[in-house]
Amino acid sequence: MALIPPHKWGLPSDITPRFGARLVQEGNCLYYLADRAELIGSFTSEQLQKLEQAFPLFITKLENMLHSGALNPHHQYQVEVHLDELTCIADTRGSCGYVYIAIYPQA
Repeated sequence: MALIPPHKWGLPSDITPRFGARLVQEGNCLYYLADRAELIGSFTSEQLQKLEQAFPLFITKLENMLHSGALNPHHQYQVEVHLDELTCIADTRGSCGYVYIAIYPQA
């Protein structure tokens, strides 16, 4: 019997540590569902605190990108946002309903 590897939420990446999530998109609004997110690798307590503080700002920036068309639910391409020593890469993957993200500390 083969083991099924655990699902990795967010955008695929070899970067660790990272936070991955699949956000639900309705129009220009994004909704975070905790059961569609995970931490991959080990964050320091300082990195986790920065992530917690920056996450709502990343969401606001991504919603603004949806509104302006810089992030488009019909086209797959990645956008990058930098905040407080963190990088967020986001892509709708052409899904028309989800935005996939990966957030990681800048090197």
